[in-house]
Amino acid sequence: MKTINVKINGVDYQESVPPRMLLVDFIREHLGLTGTHVGCTFEGVCGACTIHLDGEAVKSCLMLAVQADGHEITTVEGLAGERGKLSPLQQAFNDEHGLQCGYCTPGILMNMTEFLAQNPNPTDEEIRQGLVGNICRCTGYVHIVRAVKKAAQQMSS
Repeated sequence: MKTINVKINGVDYQESVPPRMLLVDFIREHLGLTGTHVGCTFEGVCGACTIHLDGEAVKSCLMLAVQADGHEITTVEGLAGERGKLSPLQQAFNDEHGLQCGYCTPGILMNMTEFLAQNPNPTDEEIRQGLVGNICRCTGYVHIVRAVKKAAQQMSS
């Protein structure tokens, strides 16, 4: 076992973990933050496990928990504001029906949150390129692109 110190969604944790425990398993199984999903059986291709590590979108199924020692993590549970107020992107996903089954949604929200921080006025094609690495089998991406575009417009006004 190895002791790690991480801050997740603003809360400090000091936990003992097996050296080979994946970060996604630590988040889901050890801490009970189940918004981070596992979709591709730890291959890093679906994006459902995307989190922010020190503000950067990363796939938590490709990292060990011990690699997060000393870092700050945000999961989808940490995107909402005070009193659970949805972020502009979360609200746009709701308004524009940017989800169906919802399994991919947490990873897409995490990826697009970073994307919009870097590209506040994206075109539809830039949004589609930004979504590479997130697989959604339900929506066809039309409503997702519409939601991201709406969030970008609201955030820039």
